[in-house]
Amino acid sequence: MPHTFSAPESQYDAIVIDPVDGMPVTIEQLAQRLQTRDVVIVGEYHGHHGSHLLQAQLQRALFRLNPAQVLSMEQFNADHQQELTRYLDGKTGETEMIEDAEAWDNYRASYRPLVEFARTHRLPVIAANAPSRMVRCVGRKGPDYLQSLPPERKALLPDQPFMDTESYREKFIAAITGSHGTRHGDTGAEDEDDRMSPRILNSYRAQLLRDNTMASRIIAAAQTHPNSQILHLTGTFHSEDGLGTVALLKQRAPELRITVISPQFWTDQSLDEQVTSNRFKGDYLYFIRPLPDEFIDEERERKAMMERFRNASDNSCD
Repeated sequence: MPHTFSAPESQYDAIVIDPVDGMPVTIEQLAQRLQTRDVVIVGEYHGHHGSHLLQAQLQRALFRLNPAQVLSMEQFNADHQQELTRYLDGKTGETEMIEDAEAWDNYRASYRPLVEFARTHRLPVIAANAPSRMVRCVGRKGPDYLQSLPPERKALLPDQPFMDTESYREKFIAAITGSHGTRHGDTGAEDEDDRMSPRILNSYRAQLLRDNTMASRIIAAAQTHPNSQILHLTGTFHSEDGLGTVALLKQRAPELRITVISPQFWTDQSLDEQVTSNRFKGDYLYFIRPLPDEFIDEERERKAMMERFRNASDNSCD
C-alpha cells in the first residue's frame, strides 16, 4: 500500500526516510541506528535551511549517545586548520576566525550552530577541504601545478591526490556537459580521458583533489581520535550514490563503517515514487522543499553567471 506523508511544511523542515522500507525516521531514531557507525556523512544543498537544521539536530542527537565526536567540514580548508583551532581554543574571536580561516560567506547563517556546539563541548573540528588556491590552480593549469609547490604546501596534499572511480568520472562529465558520457563498462579510464577537453579534465582533477583531501582528512581524524564518531558535512555531489569522497574513503580505509545521508528536493510525485527514483542516493534520504528560483529573466541570469565567472578568475595562479 502506498505511503502517504505530507510535504515538509517550511524551508526549515526535513522528512528523513529509510529507503529500504520507505518509512519516515525521526532524528532520535536515526541517531540510534547510527551510533555504531565510524563516519556519518550528511550531504547538503549549500545554504539550504533544511539541510543545516537537520545537520545541527543530528549532531546533538549523536552526541547524546556518544560524546566522543569529531566534526569534519568541507566548509573549511586544510590550510586553515590552525586558525580554526585557535578559535575553538578561545584564542580569537568569531570575526577574526571568519577572516583568518576564510570561512564561507554563509558561515554565520548556516554553520555557526554546528561549530559553536563543538566549541561548547570541546570537540575537535576538522578543516577537511583542499586549499582553495590548489584546487583553483589545478583546474586552470592541470596536475603538474602541484609539483611547483613548496614542501610545506605539499605536506597538505593527500597521497594519490587524483585517485578516482569510473562511476564518479561519468557523473562529473554528465553534470558539466549535460550528457551522460559513457555507460558503465563501455570504456576504460584512458578512453574517458580522451573524450574530455583539457579544461573539463582539469576541472575534474580539481574536484578529485577536494574529494581525496576530504577522505584523507577524515581517515587522519579517525586515527587521531580512535573510538570517536566522525560527523562529516559536505555538498551532496561529494557523497551521494556512494561516490566522490565516500568511494575514496572506502578505497583508502575499507575497515571504516560509513553511512551516507543524502538530500532530495520534494516534488509533486508521491513519496513512494520519490524514494524509488532516489533510493541509491544514500543510506538514508531526507526530503526538503526546493529553493526559490534565483532568476526568471534568462538574460539577467546569464549576466550574473558571467560576473561570477569573472570574479572567480581574478585570483592568480602565478
